[in-house]
Amino acid sequence: MSKKPTITNVARLAGVSTATAGRVLGGYGYSSQDVRDRVLTSAEQLGYTPNQLARSLITGTTRTIGVVAGDIQSPFYASVLRGIYNIARLEGFGLLVTGSDELLKQEIESVQLLLAKQVDGLIIAPLDLRDAPHLRKVMESKKPIVQIDRVIEGFNADYVVVDNFNASYEATLSLINAGHRSIGVVAELVNMNGKGIEEFVASAKLGTVDPQYLLPSWQRVYGYLRAMLQSGCDINLNHICRVGEYSATAGQSSVEKMMSQPQHPTAVFSTGGLLSGAVMHAFDKLNLSIPEDVSLVCFDDLDWFSLHKPQISAIKQPTIEMGEQAAKLIFNRLKDATQPQQKITLGTHFIQRFSIKTI
Repeated sequence: MSKKPTITNVARLAGVSTATAGRVLGGYGYSSQDVRDRVLTSAEQLGYTPNQLARSLITGTTRTIGVVAGDIQSPFYASVLRGIYNIARLEGFGLLVTGSDELLKQEIESVQLLLAKQVDGLIIAPLDLRDAPHLRKVMESKKPIVQIDRVIEGFNADYVVVDNFNASYEATLSLINAGHRSIGVVAELVNMNGKGIEEFVASAKLGTVDPQYLLPSWQRVYGYLRAMLQSGCDINLNHICRVGEYSATAGQSSVEKMMSQPQHPTAVFSTGGLLSGAVMHAFDKLNLSIPEDVSLVCFDDLDWFSLHKPQISAIKQPTIEMGEQAAKLIFNRLKDATQPQQKITLGTHFIQRFSIKTI
């Protein structure tokens, strides 16, 4: 016998054909319970490990799910991946994880890589929310896709998102109710099909924006704008920091510029975890104290917010639940591809701490 036991060795010890042993160890076809017990006992006795590549060639599946995260370093995606893993492990599936770094070219390359690895399904945070031809092609091939965090317009794939608009609306109201009327907002605001912030604000005033097919940062700014408008607060374009990229350095620079104005905001709403650290670094550089000089509310409740002095008020997203729900949708789709599109919108939780000053 060779050092590494083969399926032929297992079949011989179990007293069955190689084909029968292959069916039992591959989990396909029919075998009696007696035969299954003999084959599995023989495999365990010999220390046989199935050849997953060979199995996938026979069954047409790899028992793997591919995930394309926007930023694999982000605490948000790390937590979402934890949720996906929780369910995948229960189903006996593995994960192949890659990222886009919020760049469409890298997203396309990542999808192609995962398809080349023959994943059974794809979970993705898409960037192109209008066309996405690379993902539409995947759907046409009958490979199940679940969208997380963003939704592509006219794309009949399942999705799990959070209610960014209402969460941001309520967070902004918490500042308004504390007496603030001059409130700044900091957001990446990338990929808006050439539109400027002026045009977006004008549409918000008319109430003609459909937030569903916007990237999360735009949805959150829209929630901020609607809260300001409905409360009778003036919209100061100089108090809307459009960073234009996913960069903490660029975010800090934008906040420093906003807060160095003679009439700077008395409160700031940060629309994402990456930017929140940048906002606080900018405050520190300008010697602005929270909340004495400026109040702060952040989207995403980072672990250290409750340890900071003062503790930071924040919107907590159900990130692990998002991952678990996305994984459940993939496995449901693998079991029944005929069910209608599943649309899940999760709520958030606003955690009031000590970073808001009443004025």
